[in-house]
Amino acid sequence: MSHPLQQLLDAGVQDGAFPAAQAVVLHRGAQAFSGTAGPVDDQTPFDLASLTKVMCTTALFLRGWGQGRVGPSTPLSRLFPGTPAAEAGVTLADLLYHRSGLPAWLPYFARVMPAVPELFDPATPRATWEEVHAEVRKAVLACGLRRPRSIEAVYSDVGFLQLGFALEQVLGAPLDVLFAEHVAAPLGLTSTFRRITAQAPGDGLPQTGSTRPREPAPGQETMWTPFPVRPSRPGEVDDDNAWVLDGVAGHAGLFGPAEDVARFGQAVLDELAGAGRLAPAPLWRLALAPDAQVPGSSRALGFDTPAPPASAGTHVGNLPPGAVGHTGFTGVSLWVDLGRQLVVALTTNRTAHGRGNLALRDFRPRFHDAAVRALSLEGSPA
Repeated sequence: MSHPLQQLLDAGVQDGAFPAAQAVVLHRGAQAFSGTAGPVDDQTPFDLASLTKVMCTTALFLRGWGQGRVGPSTPLSRLFPGTPAAEAGVTLADLLYHRSGLPAWLPYFARVMPAVPELFDPATPRATWEEVHAEVRKAVLACGLRRPRSIEAVYSDVGFLQLGFALEQVLGAPLDVLFAEHVAAPLGLTSTFRRITAQAPGDGLPQTGSTRPREPAPGQETMWTPFPVRPSRPGEVDDDNAWVLDGVAGHAGLFGPAEDVARFGQAVLDELAGAGRLAPAPLWRLALAPDAQVPGSSRALGFDTPAPPASAGTHVGNLPPGAVGHTGFTGVSLWVDLGRQLVVALTTNRTAHGRGNLALRDFRPRFHDAAVRALSLEGSPA
C-alpha cells in the first residue's frame, strides 16, 4: 500500500482540488516523504506565488539586516521621501508585519494591459517593459494608506511590492539578481524568477490559468473595468501585477519545486541553530516572533504563524515554540514546526481549475495533520 501522504496527493487530483502536486516532508533534517501527483515529477517548477514573500523578499531583508545595511526600523522616508507611506512614518517592519495601513491589493495591471497591448507580443523590446515597470512602480509608491499604521494587521501585496522596491534600492540590484546571489546560492536553491522578456520555454510547467488577465479572485469581481482577455503562455507568473513588472516582484514571481521549498524551510531551522548563511541566529529569532505591537496579529516579520482556521492543521505549531510558514494563492505552502523540527512543503496548481476552486482549504490541514501522524509526532516535539 502506498504512503498515506501519497494517497492524499492522488486523491487531491482525483477529487479536483488541483491537477498536479508535489510534497516534501523533512524531519530533523532528513527526508521523511517525497511524492508527486498528476503530470509532474519531483523537479518540476511550480509557481510559488506568495512564498516569494518569504523565500525571496523576507530572506533578502534578513540578509541585509545581518549586513547592517537595513533593519526593521528603517523608515520609508529614507528611501522614498514624499510618498504617502513615507509621510505616515511607515517602516520596513510595518511592511513586513502587514501593519502599514496600505490596502491589501490593487489591480495595477488593469491600467497597463489595455494601454500597452504590445506587452503581449513576445517581440516587444525590453525598453517598453522598462517604461511600464517605472510607471507601475510609481503608482505603487504613490498608494495612500487605508488606515493608520501599526494598529491592525491586513495582509498586503501592496506593502510587499513597496518592500521589494525598497530592498532593490538599498541592495543595489533587481530582486531576481539579488535572490540568485544572496539567497539561492548560499542555500543551494534552484528556484528562480521567470522574466516575461526572457521568453524561456514554459512547456511542461504546471498551468495556473489560461488567459491574461486572470479571472478575478473571489471578492475582486468589481475592482476593475473588464477588458478583452488574451491567451496566457505556459510558464508565466500567475499574478497579473507581477506579470506587468516583467515577472519579478516582491510579492510574487518565484518558480521552484517543493524540494526547494522544503530546503528553504530547513534553512530556517538551520539559521536558528546558528548556520549564519543569511543572518545571525539572534536576528532570526526576532524575525520569527509574532508581532507584539498589534493585538491578535499572527504575523511575524514576513512569515505567518498558525491561526484558526490554520492551513497547517491542528498539530503543526501547537507546541512551543510554535511554527512559522506561509501560503500562496496558486495552491502552495510551507510550514516549519520549530519544536518538532518538521518541515512540510506543498506545491499545487489549484488555480488551473479556476480561482474559485477552494477545495485546497480543506485539503491543506488534512495533509499536515496526516504528515504529523505519519511520523507519530502528535504529542511531543522532536
